[in-house]
Amino acid sequence: MQSVVKKIVIVGGGTAGWMAAACFVKALDPNFYDITLVESEEIGTVGVGEATIPAIIQYNQFLGIDEYEFVRETNATFKLGIQFADWRKKGQSYFHPFGLFGIEIDGFTFPHYYFRHYLQRGAGEVDIGRYNAETEAALQGRFGRVKPENGKPNINYAFQFDAGLYARYLRRYSEQRGVVRQEGRIVQVNQNPETGYLTSVQMDDGRVIEGDLFVDCSGFRGLLIEETLKTGYTDWSRWLPMNRAAAVPCERVEVLTPYTRATARESGWQWRIPLQHRTGNGYVFCNDFISEDEAAQTLLARLDGKPLADPKILRFVTGRRNKAWNKNVVALGLASGFLEPLESTSIHLVQSGAFKFLALFPRHGFNPHIVDEYNRQVEHDYENIKDFIIAHYKVTERDDTPFWRQVQQMSVPDSLQARLDVFRSTCQTLSREPDLFKEVSWVAVLTGQGLVPQDYHPAADALEDDDLRLHLGRWRTLVTERVKTLPLHEDFINRHCASTSARLVAAG
Repeated sequence: MQSVVKKIVIVGGGTAGWMAAACFVKALDPNFYDITLVESEEIGTVGVGEATIPAIIQYNQFLGIDEYEFVRETNATFKLGIQFADWRKKGQSYFHPFGLFGIEIDGFTFPHYYFRHYLQRGAGEVDIGRYNAETEAALQGRFGRVKPENGKPNINYAFQFDAGLYARYLRRYSEQRGVVRQEGRIVQVNQNPETGYLTSVQMDDGRVIEGDLFVDCSGFRGLLIEETLKTGYTDWSRWLPMNRAAAVPCERVEVLTPYTRATARESGWQWRIPLQHRTGNGYVFCNDFISEDEAAQTLLARLDGKPLADPKILRFVTGRRNKAWNKNVVALGLASGFLEPLESTSIHLVQSGAFKFLALFPRHGFNPHIVDEYNRQVEHDYENIKDFIIAHYKVTERDDTPFWRQVQQMSVPDSLQARLDVFRSTCQTLSREPDLFKEVSWVAVLTGQGLVPQDYHPAADALEDDDLRLHLGRWRTLVTERVKTLPLHEDFINRHCASTSARLVAAG
């Protein structure tokens, strides 16, 4: 076992590798810690365009990144949430926003009061999105940064950006602060014969790079965590059967929308991520129901603009490593597991894993209790996200194709079934503090998919009918007034953070 950790070797670049490098070089004293990143230009990265969630703002602030510069350098746009089209049934859509629905009343959350009002009316579709500023702004194509004001809705947001440009941006940041990049292929991983801990990696040109701590960002392959340490993988295909994605960028032809769109298709779903210079697209599917060639052709036929490349096929198995930290190897990104990009969690899991690791950083060797605690926290993140994504498929009225009939009828994990049953009967979501997806997310998705609670917390009955109507009307007015003050999304970008390449596209 190591007595001191000084040399950190990150294997793999791309989004995960350079996010880890930037995070570590910012947090750790470069006069003591040596950080080396090994990558090969010959090995491509999976990133085809990334959508994120608001936690990335904390990451950028931690690094001290200027937001407008970051947006310009990565051809980014702003994101207020995700629009889900055709998920409940064809022809119907809903919005999963980043902000809250309403505000608490007497210590109880807004959805309970809203569903009291809804159930008393006894008819109509759920329209709780009218009480959320991000939903209203997104559907009107508006965006702005606002200062928090007591009693008024905030505007919570994330970003959509070019993953390749993002990795390059973080590479510059990292190298300027002392991270050393080594180019080349790893041909051998060396281990201590007694402990099994990694000691070095050997390159194709004979170089040997020694390390005390290794961070595996080698993608699905898991060069260190799996091929070397045989950590094992928990397969979630029985609940999330998607195992392929066809991805292709196309020309930007529409006004920039401040949200990601996920459209349910016959054998899966299609993403649409609008960037300043192009639009990212992909069809996530299960090859038991559609072939790779047919999926690629279906995607090409449903693009907004002219494709800029041939579709790229990605193959994966949904699940996670049995341990994200094994011996002196920590896996981040695709090396630690994969959850399909339905809720834009890939970047967050890299960020969260890196921050959790820094909080438990092994200055003087590898305490098994610390390793176990890290693995417990990462496992909770994956399990919470897994259940949330499964709910999108399970809670649906669609039965028009073999794929939708299968996912609608499948059994789900007990943890998810408990949430669904409790929400249906009480409007409670069983959300806990460590959960990434809390009440607002569960309410948005479950009601959007057609699962409406049959009851609510009895505290909501303490409010007189007139007071409840007054409160709902007042908050609806505040949402409307807030959104009216926001400029169009594209105007905001052009005014503050338009990239050079986007200006060239617009001029052309």
